[in-house]
Amino acid sequence: MDSGAPRDAWHGRRAALVLGAGGARGLAHIGVIQALLESGIEIAAIAGSSMGALVGGIHAAGRLNEYRDWVGELQRGDVLRLLDFAFGHPGLIKGDRIIGALRELVGDHLIEDLAMPFVAVATDLRIQREAWITQGPLFDAIRASIAIPMVFTPHRVGERELVDGGLLAPVPIAATRLFSTDLLIAVDVNGQPAHRHVLARARPAHANELSASGTRIGDFVDRLLGRDGSVPEQRGGLMELMSQSLDAVQSRISQMQLALDPPDLLVRIPHDACYFYEFWRATELIELGRQRTLAALQGWTRDHADFESDVAANETPSTDEAPRRP
Repeated sequence: MDSGAPRDAWHGRRAALVLGAGGARGLAHIGVIQALLESGIEIAAIAGSSMGALVGGIHAAGRLNEYRDWVGELQRGDVLRLLDFAFGHPGLIKGDRIIGALRELVGDHLIEDLAMPFVAVATDLRIQREAWITQGPLFDAIRASIAIPMVFTPHRVGERELVDGGLLAPVPIAATRLFSTDLLIAVDVNGQPAHRHVLARARPAHANELSASGTRIGDFVDRLLGRDGSVPEQRGGLMELMSQSLDAVQSRISQMQLALDPPDLLVRIPHDACYFYEFWRATELIELGRQRTLAALQGWTRDHADFESDVAANETPSTDEAPRRP
C-alpha cells in the first residue's frame, strides 16, 4: 500500500528527532515516528521534553509498538485508575502507578545502553535551567521530564529535584546539537489552532466508569474537570484552567525556540487537537501525527524541488557546456 511518503527523497537520511511537550497531544509523536520510518528516514538520535521524552525514550528502547497498542486501548476509566493521588504532597499525582505500568510494558533500561543517543529534558527549578539527562535509568529520566508542576510531584535524579521539561524547553532543539546527523526534525505539539478543531473534543465521562471502590476519587476528578464531570466550552474546572495555561505558555516559548534555532523540517500539531489530559484519544492522535508528518515531508520535498529548478533556470550555461539539470 502506498503510504504517501516521498520515500525516494528521504530514504537513508539520518535524522536527529526533537519531540516536544504537550500532554496527550504528545501521543501524536507515535504517528510522527511511524511516518518517518515509512519514508525511509533513519532516526539516529532523540531529544524529548515531557511526553516527547516518554515516547522518544520508549522508541529508543525498541518498544514503541507495544506502547502504541497498550495506549490505544485505554479508556477514560483506565486513565483514571492509573492516577495515584498524592494528597498533602507538592503535586496532585505521585506518578508511581503510571511509571510502574510503563516499566512493566517496556522493561528497565539504562539510557547509555539504548539503541540510539537519547536525551530527556527536564527543568531544575533551583538553578532555573534545563537539565539534560543522558545516562542512568530510563524511567527516572522520563518521570522527571513529565513532572508537570502541581499535577505530578517533582522527581529527584541524583542531587537534583526536577520537574517538567516543557517549562523551559517545550521543543528541546538545543539538546540535539550534541548529535551528528544529516537532518534535524522537530515536532511542535503546541502549534497554532486549526481553522476548525482537528478533533471533535470528547467530553470526559462521569466517574461511574470506575469501580465502586474508586467512586470518591472519581467524584474528586469530576470536580476538577467541571461541576458535572464535563468540560464546558467557556468555564471548566481546575484541569481545564491548567490546560489552557500550559498551552499558552508552551506555545509562546515554542515559537521563540523555533525562531531562534529552526530545524530542517518542522511538524506542527495544533494545540486545539485535544486537552492535555485526554489520553484515551490515542488512536486519533497517532493518526493525526502520521498525517501531519507525511504532509510536512511532501511539502519540504516540493519546496526544495522548486528551489533547485529556479536555480537551474537562472544559471547561464557557457557555449561549450550543456545546461545543468536540477
